[in-house]
Amino acid sequence: MLQTLNRSVRRMGLSFSRFYTSTNNPTPSSSSSSSSQQPQEKTHFGFKTVNKEDKEDMVKEVFDSVSSKYDLMNDVMSMGIHRLWKDELMNTLNPTPGSHLLDVAGGTGDVSFRFLDRIKNSPNYFPNIASSSTLKSSSLPSSATVYDINQSMLNEGKKRGLTMGYTDLSDPSIDWVQGNSENLPFKDETFNCYTVSFGIRNCTNIDQVLREAHRVLKKGGRFLCLEFTQVPNPLLRYAYDTYSFNVIPVMGQLITGDHDSYKYLVESIRQFPNQDKFAQMITDAGFKQVTYKNLTFGVVAIHSGFKL
Repeated sequence: MLQTLNRSVRRMGLSFSRFYTSTNNPTPSSSSSSSSQQPQEKTHFGFKTVNKEDKEDMVKEVFDSVSSKYDLMNDVMSMGIHRLWKDELMNTLNPTPGSHLLDVAGGTGDVSFRFLDRIKNSPNYFPNIASSSTLKSSSLPSSATVYDINQSMLNEGKKRGLTMGYTDLSDPSIDWVQGNSENLPFKDETFNCYTVSFGIRNCTNIDQVLREAHRVLKKGGRFLCLEFTQVPNPLLRYAYDTYSFNVIPVMGQLITGDHDSYKYLVESIRQFPNQDKFAQMITDAGFKQVTYKNLTFGVVAIHSGFKL
């Protein structure tokens, strides 16, 4: 009961402890008064301004709410075009056997499954002849690690993976790890591919996410980000905004029963840096040869950078 009330209060940018103190102790001591007056760092949650420390839990609630219908909604609101965008992301990466992918904000595994399928369909791919029951994923020639802050999203992806024959002991293999992309639980220079698709805009400290991406990539490794961005053409941008704000939340209500989560997702796109600003952020994190290409008139963009 207390946790439920706390989450509700935190959505309004307050902690339960502060709410309780202000309600039951109208004249706090000087020490507690001075500590409560210390300003908290702010950030955006859609068009709302919230405390930085609260955003992670708020984002979790959004994706916990929509996880079971997430893939269906992607098909409906993009009219299936998101599949082409992800195919183009994989065309850009062009992975080869022996590659190890970290798929951050990988959710239900859409990008990782494409990666593994591409490996298996490579003319240079040869299945590992050793007994898979004696192997761990780290010893396999190719692997994907799906990393997401929402366990509910990962659970949906695991179900899909089993139907496709991908496990942590298959060849190539797939692992599912829950955690925050600002603090990755992996050693330096572990992966040679890093992807993040439609997820980095939900992170609280994007610059820290990019630094962590650079840290865990091997020399020569590649960073790729597929993300909604700003449509350059004013007329197309007006049409896109009209569709986004008036149609997508309604679809969210009809399909998932959640209007507010999709309203947030639409707003979060408008808060994300434009293509040039984000490219500069990638460069500032240490990546070289940073480029981007727009897809579908700039509705989304693929950003690329190398660790050299």
